[in-house]
Formats: sequence, C-alpha cells, structure tokens
Amino acid sequence: MSVALPQSHLPRAEDFLLWPPAIQPYGFRIVDRLFAHRVVAGSGAPTPLPRGREIAPRYQVDGVEHDVASFMDRNFISGLLVIRDGSVALERYGLGLQEGDRWSTMSTIKSMTAMLIGAAVHDGAIPSIDEHVTRWLPALRGSAYDGVSLRHLMTMSSGVRWNEDYTDRDSDVNRYSKSMADRVPGGVLKLMSGLPRQHAPGTSFLYNSGDTFLLGAALTAAVGMPLADYMSQKVWKPAGMECDAFYTLESEGGQEIGGSRAGMCLRDFGRFALFVLNDGVISGNRVLPEGWVEAAATPAFAVPDPTPIFDITHYGYSWWLGRDVMSALGFAGQRIDIFRKDRLIVITLGAFPQPPHAPPGDHDRRAEVVHFTNAVRACF
Repeated sequence: MSVALPQSHLPRAEDFLLWPPAIQPYGFRIVDRLFAHRVVAGSGAPTPLPRGREIAPRYQVDGVEHDVASFMDRNFISGLLVIRDGSVALERYGLGLQEGDRWSTMSTIKSMTAMLIGAAVHDGAIPSIDEHVTRWLPALRGSAYDGVSLRHLMTMSSGVRWNEDYTDRDSDVNRYSKSMADRVPGGVLKLMSGLPRQHAPGTSFLYNSGDTFLLGAALTAAVGMPLADYMSQKVWKPAGMECDAFYTLESEGGQEIGGSRAGMCLRDFGRFALFVLNDGVISGNRVLPEGWVEAAATPAFAVPDPTPIFDITHYGYSWWLGRDVMSALGFAGQRIDIFRKDRLIVITLGAFPQPPHAPPGDHDRRAEVVHFTNAVRACF
C-alpha cells in the first residue's frame, strides 16, 4: 500500500505548445523541471547594468491611451526590459516572474544559437557556413538533408518539408516536442532524417524548428563540446551573465535543443542583446568574426506575405528583420528587438493565450507590442 505523500503537480511536457493560459505563466518558469536540460554556467561575477533615466512610454490603440502598466496587463507580459546606450531605462516584472527567475526563451534561442555559429567560424572550428550539415551529422546522409548547408539551416531554407502548426498534435513540430517530452535518445535526429524534400536547398523560406536543432547538433560536433558548454565559454562567462541559463535536451545527457525552450533571466536576455549590439565583442575581445552581425542582419529571404507580425519583412541568419530592427521572436510573446542605429534594446517576455484558448475577437498582442516599442523609441 502506497503512503499518501505530498507531490507537486507539473503540467504535461508534451502539451507544452498547447497549454491553456492558466498554465502558461507557471510552466514557462519551470521548463527545466519538465525536460532534460544542461546548464549554461554563468560567471559568478555579474557585469552590472548601469541605471539611466526611467522612461514612461504611452501609446494609443483604437483611440484609447495606454501606459506601461496597461500594456503589461492587457498583453500578459511577464518581463519588460529597455536598454539604451548600455543603461537600463525600464525594467518590469509580471505574472509572478521575479528578478533572477528563468523564463522560457521559446524560439528566441534560435537567434542566439546562430550567433554561436559565428563564434565557431571565428575559432576555426567551422571553415565555412556553406559546408554541408552531413559533414558533422553523417546520420543524415541519404536523407532530404543531403546538400543542405549550415547557411541553409540558419536561413530556414533547407527545402525539407515541415509542418510548424502548433495546434495540430500530429504536426512535425508537435511530434518533435513529444519526442523531447518522452526523452527519446536520438529521437529528434531520427524524426528529421525521415522527412521528405519539398524544395531544392536555398531556394525557399520555410520556418522549421527542426532545422535549428540540426544546426546546434552540427555545432556541437564541430567544436567538440556540448552546446551549453560552448555558450558558457564564449558568451555567458565572458559577458558576466548573472544567472546560470540552460538548454533543454532531446534526452537525458543528450543533444541540446538549439532552437527552442531554453531558459534565462530577463537581464541576461538584455546582456546577450548587448553582445549583439556591440558587434560580438566582449570587454575588447572579439568573439564573432568582424561583419558577422551585419551579415546576420542582411535579408536572405522575404517572409511570407502577409506576415503575422506586421513590422517584420525578411529573415537573415536566424534573425527576423524589419525596418531598422533585428528581432529574435518566440512563441507566446517572447521578443528581443535590437535597433542598432539607435543603440536601443527592447525585450518583452509574455504568455500570450494561444489557439484554441485565445478568446474570440481578442486583440492582436503582437501588433500591440510593436505599438509599445514605437512608443519606447519616441522617448529618446
């Protein structure tokens, strides 16, 4: 007979992309309890973020004016950080998130992982981003990934057929998610190697979370260490990140998921954005090749029209691109906006209700984030 002991109930990991709004803010803070993960070790000596004058942006939607508090309440915002010229101009927490808590990156980690490719190029571990992924992942030989390069993976142009429909339990992205939840060793690589080809590599844009998994796996093989350790060595420790971050893994002790559901604290999102804004240089030491950030922010493909986010028009090296902005975007409201000319960073973390849970006639939260960000820009 079992003894009735207290237990914590955790949301179903395989339903990660399908959670209702009541579960999202809790689940997004405890991703490392739901999936296998590997720590990205910080420095132990955080680099301070200077404090500047606090701004108070206001904007209008349908003739109604909103301030910061209204923006956060209306749009289920958990974290808000504005940095201008290296100094914090606004920092807010909501939905139970506290300083030092880690929140799920969702797909914003794709943009960060792609920056590490640049570090490996700078280190000489990757001779060219036009090398084929099968050089490092021979298990993909004979699959639709023959002839697919690292550049193709970074620009979502592998040509492999993929369904990224989060509401369809049988979609490729949800089969990928279930394999991670079940912690199947080699399960994601097996899934990817069985996909058919739809277009010739490099000819067409199709958003594919699995492509970034392969990018991270190839990077791991190229540098000869786990992706989390390489991120720690090249960025987390040198940049003085204040919290250990984590990558989730496809299985216990397995390959990092380079393209989704990592975890880090709000101010470290900001420090990574500063790393990009500073052209991949940390404390005078170049981590990325000169010109890499500019190349990452150069359009490779136009995104499908109409784009679901009206200010975004193109895609680069795993960064979404618009007028004067390079953005890392993630499921349910995660966004890093870097305005390089303005020396401005705007980070929003959130828990946007997703179909089928979003109420009928609900307002467009992604569009409202853009309105808010424009109001932030007007403060300077």
